[in-house]
Amino acid sequence: MMHWIILPVILPAMLAPVIGFVMRYDITLARTASVFGSALLVAISVALVIIAGDGATHVYELGNWPAPFGIVLVLDRLSALMVLLTNALALIVLIHAIATGWDTRGRHFHALYQFQLMGISGAFLTGDVFNLFVFFEVLLIASYGLMIHSGGTARMRAGLQYVVMNLAGSTLFLFALGTLYASTGTLNIADLAQRMAALPAEEAALARVAAMLLMIVFAVKAALFPVQFWLPNTYANAPAPVAALFAIMTKVGIYAILRVHTVAFGPGIPGTEGLAGTWLFPAAIVTIAVGAFGVLGARRLMPLIGFSVVGSVGTIMVAVAAFSEMATTAALYYLLHSTFAAACLFLVADLVVTRRKSDRLAAAPATIQNGLFAALFFGAAIAMAGMPPLSGFLGKLLVMDALRDPGTIGWAWTAILAGSLLTIVGFARAGSLLFWKSTATAPAVPDPSETPVPEIDAPQPNTATAAQVAPSMAMLGMLVALAVFAGPVSGYLEATSAQLFDRAGYISAVLTPGEEG
Repeated sequence: MMHWIILPVILPAMLAPVIGFVMRYDITLARTASVFGSALLVAISVALVIIAGDGATHVYELGNWPAPFGIVLVLDRLSALMVLLTNALALIVLIHAIATGWDTRGRHFHALYQFQLMGISGAFLTGDVFNLFVFFEVLLIASYGLMIHSGGTARMRAGLQYVVMNLAGSTLFLFALGTLYASTGTLNIADLAQRMAALPAEEAALARVAAMLLMIVFAVKAALFPVQFWLPNTYANAPAPVAALFAIMTKVGIYAILRVHTVAFGPGIPGTEGLAGTWLFPAAIVTIAVGAFGVLGARRLMPLIGFSVVGSVGTIMVAVAAFSEMATTAALYYLLHSTFAAACLFLVADLVVTRRKSDRLAAAPATIQNGLFAALFFGAAIAMAGMPPLSGFLGKLLVMDALRDPGTIGWAWTAILAGSLLTIVGFARAGSLLFWKSTATAPAVPDPSETPVPEIDAPQPNTATAAQVAPSMAMLGMLVALAVFAGPVSGYLEATSAQLFDRAGYISAVLTPGEEG
């Protein structure tokens, strides 16, 4: 049995308590351990992608208990890709958090960070729906702590909304699991697919209810309309590095929809075939509109970026709703792009906002390195809006090319193109106010008679160091690489989609005792 598969879960699980209890008073030691662990996770993730590249489905049976009786982790091209994306993103964001000092503004940042990585990696690797719930709770508990890191009234209020929304989702998840187990007698994804295919049509009503409940739960995690309202406020008030890491959080919900509703409830399954796509497509169209209008109407920079994330979720889900190999390939390419684009925007926004008194989109005296920040913002904005030459343009072309059926082309193309136009206008307005008009605004002359307010008038950092700018440039570099190597990346994603839709191969690999796929 290949023990590499469990390392992305075991390593941060062991490192987090060591950092939390042994290194809690030594920030240098905690930083060293956290960076070393994150870098090692990236190396392990690369190894997993290479292993999964043989096209087989590899299974890790905990305690040598075979599925569906024991807990299994499953590695294929899709799960390996998502684990690599998570850990590459996390390492870059961690460097930014350390360089800007965000990790010192509260307690247990690095321990919570590692627990977060454990939960996300576990969610991508698990082979059954119950343990998907378990890993969801691990990553959500860690995200609660990261969300309110460094405190503040607005952050606590947004954190409370985030907690309440996700607790409601977790409760619904438990109801869905109970309903699913009552109707099929299993929660292993491969076994579930096998039993759903054999379930008589007259007995499939309860299973359809469970499938819909799961889709709603995953839609909450993905921030899909009409349960997307928690995201902009949460991301806007979270510490910027945390918001950048949260760019992968919505992708966990999208991954869960892809995995569960393709393998267990997807094409060829009586009673649930076409069920998810019927509801996902219109919800995705509205999500694009909500995100685009939110970007256009935002009056603060951080909510603007949050709404752009909502719009990107809609674009991905429009393709996912087709449940075809070609559309899934396009969705995965845009998923990779949107993760790095959103994270880049949050990191650049952090550099800008910490040098201004607020993130309000209003003219203010230009900051030092105004031109550098403007260039970084411009690159990240055109990537998120889907303009050439970066990968967002190619991603949207792939999505539109995959959605040419008469019943979808009108709605999908109109939503994507109109949403892109509104997003471009919104980002152009924001950039103009932050960087262009600011150069014509004279610095305010301080009134010596006024009493300084510590939170506002405290000295702010001036010149950004190379270590502070490097993570944002690395994110832009990822977007450039996605565009330059679009051919090889698309080839890998095509093979990933084909493997995802090979239900028989997945079932055989997971349920054959003592064998690796």
